[in-house]
Amino acid sequence: MDSNVFSAERLRAVWNEWEIRMLVLTSLALQVFLLFFAGIRKRNVSAVLSLLLWLAYLLADSIAIFALGYLSQTPKGVDPQFFERTHSIQAFWAPFLLLHLGGQDTITAFSIEDNELWKRHLLSLLSQVALAVYVFTKSRPGADILAPSVLMFLSGIVKYGERTWALKCASMDHLRSSMVTTPDPGPNYAKFMEEYRFMREAGLHAEIVIEQERRPEVAAVDIAEESVPYTTIVTDASRFFVIFKRLFVNLILSFQERTRSQATFLRLAPDQAYKIIEIELSLMYDTLHSKAAVIHTWYGRLSRCMTLLSTSTACLLFNVLDRGKYQSYDSTDVCITNMLFAGALCLEVYAIGMMLISYWTYAALQGCNCQSLGSLIFRSIKYFRPESRAKWSNLMAQHNLFSFCIRDKPTMLTKALSLLGLKGHWDSWLYIRHIDVSPELKILVFRELKDKTVSIVDAESYRKFSNHRGQWALQCKGYYKELGWSVEVEFDESILLWHIATDLCFHTDDEDDDKDNAKIAQYVKISRAISNYMLFLLVARPFMLTAGIGQIRFGDTCAEARNFFEREMTQPDERAAARMVLDVNAEIAPRDVKGDRSKSVLFDACRLAKSLLELQPHKRWRVIRVVWVEMLCYAANKCRSNFHAKQLSSGGELLTVVWFLMAHLGVGEQYRIEAGHARAKLIVEKN
Repeated sequence: MDSNVFSAERLRAVWNEWEIRMLVLTSLALQVFLLFFAGIRKRNVSAVLSLLLWLAYLLADSIAIFALGYLSQTPKGVDPQFFERTHSIQAFWAPFLLLHLGGQDTITAFSIEDNELWKRHLLSLLSQVALAVYVFTKSRPGADILAPSVLMFLSGIVKYGERTWALKCASMDHLRSSMVTTPDPGPNYAKFMEEYRFMREAGLHAEIVIEQERRPEVAAVDIAEESVPYTTIVTDASRFFVIFKRLFVNLILSFQERTRSQATFLRLAPDQAYKIIEIELSLMYDTLHSKAAVIHTWYGRLSRCMTLLSTSTACLLFNVLDRGKYQSYDSTDVCITNMLFAGALCLEVYAIGMMLISYWTYAALQGCNCQSLGSLIFRSIKYFRPESRAKWSNLMAQHNLFSFCIRDKPTMLTKALSLLGLKGHWDSWLYIRHIDVSPELKILVFRELKDKTVSIVDAESYRKFSNHRGQWALQCKGYYKELGWSVEVEFDESILLWHIATDLCFHTDDEDDDKDNAKIAQYVKISRAISNYMLFLLVARPFMLTAGIGQIRFGDTCAEARNFFEREMTQPDERAAARMVLDVNAEIAPRDVKGDRSKSVLFDACRLAKSLLELQPHKRWRVIRVVWVEMLCYAANKCRSNFHAKQLSSGGELLTVVWFLMAHLGVGEQYRIEAGHARAKLIVEKN
């Protein structure tokens, strides 16, 4: 019994001695993790990585704040002499905790909503700095650590201030206000009209002539595609980013900006056009989720130099000038202090290196005409960020209705998850997969948008094409009369109709036509990829589509499909299930037979599939393919900009890439100013 009490007391004493040490070292470890892994999430869709980063992001602040609070108290059960000997150097860790609260360059906000809380972070900055100063002064530090402490306080306050300022700069209100152009009152109307009146009163013939500003020529249809070097891609991306980032805050662009963008993109090969967009979206991610908007300014670079200099000087003062002064401190605490110094310096040097080899730095040097230094930076960028590496995940999620209905079985687990409201997350983990966005799909989208761009002749055409979600494709192919009904219904209904019809056509044998099998296989692959992706958006990302009842319609369709498949003694596979559906006589519209209480579209899709199966295979899949591309572009154009911005931190979304490509090619609703700026001239003639 006595030995147990002795062991418990000893264990408690050891914990009291090491508690603050473990907290400080954990805080440092979290900062290292965030620096090295936070930037990966813009190229990764892993839910595990996202969860770990979320936990690290939340714990990093909580542990640092808790450690500061711990240092401000006198722990119970600690030997007073030991506390007096250790607390002075442990209080020196307070500015390091401020440094940790300042966060890393790679992550300031986990989600875009965090940026709106910058005022809360400002209050936290003031309170935590005050607490750190209180902790340090309470310990009555000696003159030996006073100078290093002041320098570390300087670094910590600057770092924490950087983070707060970065959050403010990335808030939507600040972004929008910073992008609003300077107010333009236009020509002096009162003065102009006064001159006009004087001329008329003087008996002169005065006439006002309005001259429209000359519009740049729109790119011609037969412009040949050019292959440009990587330097041009990076330069164009940095130049366009300054203009097109306004789309994320719902600001419109002018026709001049549309024409300049078209002139560039219509000449580019598809893969290079996508590279420009990837870099632009990467820069936007940096703006919203990192310190890029702050550190890539003159004051940001100055603060970087200041924090590096002050931290290294503090380390030098603590370790080199007079080591004998620190013999009175606990050797373990001295070792931990040196670990904190080493961590702070390594993180600072690494962050500066990342800053130097960024697109931001190269763009700034291009603006300053520093060709030699810019060339050196670009070679580093090309090595560490090669052109071949995607700047986003380059993945598209896949969800299939038939596969889901066949595999999803009610169990005790799924019932429990439904009660807890977690069934959707379980389904996403179990039934949604990701595939690479194929080069063929990218090229197809680019060519279709390019064809639309060069066929547009006026402002009304831009709006008309951006509102098509299959109509234009069916009209061009000559099948609108037979199939147009399927794209005139609500958008979520169109997605389900064409998704099921695509699967039904896929699972139908076409062995009787062996011609152009390779080309047909490519059409099928692209069509099914977009089909499954659009269903994923409908089920898991409904906020990215137009308002509707897509999830209700999906649930009703799944319920009808399960009931229908239960007619078989054995559970059918996807091909057998498709054949069962196609065997149903669907001459009369299902709504006319069973009413519209259920929103299921299973057998409406069967009618659509039977109409498609009447076409030759190559014609059928060409129609399906172009309809899906048009639906994809419509969804991208109609998605609100803040939802596009939100997906940048989750590996990116194909829908966002398509949206930005449409904006660059001038197809969309982002342009409102269609006429040139009028310039009035006063023509005076003698009578």
